[in-house]
Order: sequence, then C-alpha cells, then structure tokens
Amino acid sequence: MQSELERLIQEYRKLGIDQQIDYDRFYLYSIITHSTAIEGSTITELENQIMFDQGISLKGKSLEEQNMNLDLKEAYEHAILLAGSHSDITVEVLKELSSMVMKNTGKEYRTALGDFSSSKGELRLLNVTAGIGGKSYMNYSKVPARLSEFCTWLNNERKDFTKKSIEELYELSFDAHYKLATIHPWADGNGRMARLVMNMLQFEFGLIPAIILKEDKEDYIKALVETRENDDPEIFRNFMTNTMVRNLAHDIEAYSKSLEETPKSREKITKSREKTTKSREKIIALIRKDGSLSAAGIAGIIGVTPKAVEKHIARLKAEGIIKRIGPDKGGHWVLLTEQE
Repeated sequence: MQSELERLIQEYRKLGIDQQIDYDRFYLYSIITHSTAIEGSTITELENQIMFDQGISLKGKSLEEQNMNLDLKEAYEHAILLAGSHSDITVEVLKELSSMVMKNTGKEYRTALGDFSSSKGELRLLNVTAGIGGKSYMNYSKVPARLSEFCTWLNNERKDFTKKSIEELYELSFDAHYKLATIHPWADGNGRMARLVMNMLQFEFGLIPAIILKEDKEDYIKALVETRENDDPEIFRNFMTNTMVRNLAHDIEAYSKSLEETPKSREKITKSREKTTKSREKIIALIRKDGSLSAAGIAGIIGVTPKAVEKHIARLKAEGIIKRIGPDKGGHWVLLTEQE
C-alpha cells in the first residue's frame, strides 16, 4: 500500500515542482537558512540569497551569523558532490565536512588530554551534557570507535539502496541523523552535521531533501530527546515523516494555486508588483524626509498595512539601502546611499 509520503512525492514530481528554473539553488538556500536558524542565526532566506548570489555582507547581521551560513553552504556543496560519487563515508570524510561547517566559527579547546579545534573537524576530547537536566552524551573516549561503527553501518545500508522503497530510504536517512547526533562526535556543530549527512543521503538516493523548519525547532529537539530516552527510533522517524508530509503538501498546494492563474489574475499580479515598487519608493522618500517615522506612521501616510511596511523595510535593510540607528523606540532610519 502506498504511503502518504510516497503519494505526495509522486504528485510533487508529476507537477514538475522540482523542475523549475533555479529550484535546486533556492531549495538549498532554504535548507541552509533553516538549519542555521535552529542554531540561532537570524538571517532570512532572502538575506542569504543576497549574500550568496551577490557576495555582499549583510547590514545589521553579525559576522559569526554570516560565516555560519557561508560555511554551511560550502559544506553542502561538497556533500552534494560526495553524494553523486557514491563513495564510502568514512570518519575522515565526516571530519572534513565538519571542518567546513565550522571553518570560521569553530573554537580551540585545551584539555588535560590535549588541544583540539572544532574548526578543523577534530573529534572532541571532553564530555558534553545535553542541556540542563539532560543526560550526558557518550564519553569522549568512545567516540572514535562508535563513529567508525556508524560509518560501517551506513556504508552497508547504502550498498543496495536502489532496492529499497522510498519510505525505507527516508527512514535510513532519518536514522543516520539520529545516530550521528547521539554519538555527538564534535564539541560544536553536531546538529548541522547530522542534518547535513541526512540531506547528503537524500541527495544520493534521489529523494526530495528534508527541511526542518525553524518553527519546528522545539518539536524537533523533543523528538530527538524522546527517541534517545526511550531507545525507540520510530519516534524520530515519525516526526520526520510527518514533517516531510506537511511540507510537501504545503508546497504542492502553493504551486497548484500558482498554476490556476488566468490572464486576468496575471494582470492583477503585474499591477500588484507595480504598486509594490511605488510603495517602496514612497517609503524611501518618507525616510529621507523623516527617519523617525514608525512603520504604522508610514503605513498611514501611504495607505498600506504596517505589516506590509515592515516587509519593505526588512528588504531595504537586507539590501543595505537603509540602516537603523538606535533602539526600536527612540531610534531612527537613515539612507546609507546618502551618507557618502
């Protein structure tokens, strides 16, 4: 019997959603944005697109956040090449990927057993606790052997992947995520690495890669903890499967609606875009005149909603056109293009 996940993937591909121009690029940007957001990054998909495609730094975003996203992009691009080669996944391969993930945000550690660097992908030489009240991860001395066992298990499971069903392939990638996160081989970046390896396997198997949305962070972490505490992989498998089903259904619905556009609706879209451009120009003119105006104040003047103004401001800020000076209350906006 065909599962709901398999049915949605079939519909997704029948519609040709994954055949759109630049689909792979923007889907990857979405994966990266949400993965780093789970680790505290506040950079949006639009901001990442600007930074990745135009090679410019983002105004108002810390260097650490930007490096986190840039490093993860490099790691994913390398992982996709590895996925295409179908070569063995070894401890050295995982350490190399980890060094890319932590390239510019990793730290140097000094312990009684020696020094190590997370920026070089080196395995931890200290014990790690899973948060307040949480169980500690396995002793650091067991990590090398367990990571080697993980690679052996994973390579054996990958040998005949073409004979496995879509459901089985997804479960394998979910299990790999859970196992790697549980081993917790590194002092930093374990979450990003677990998600990267999961996605790398999905790329290799020709699946639609899973995205764990930042909005699902709490449920995601709970699923990992409950799986570990109950020693029941079905808990994490079910969470990830349900997440995939929901995300695919959302994408299918959004794409289907876009296909229903009539010439009249397309004309409305064109007019809407023209209105957006005019609103943007009006906002810039108002900020030039009085940078202390609030979003609600600007909205009242140009006749749009405060939420719409906030979106325009966020885009102008990401593009480096405006900058906030001072706090939300009592501060003001300035046009960077006119400060030179």
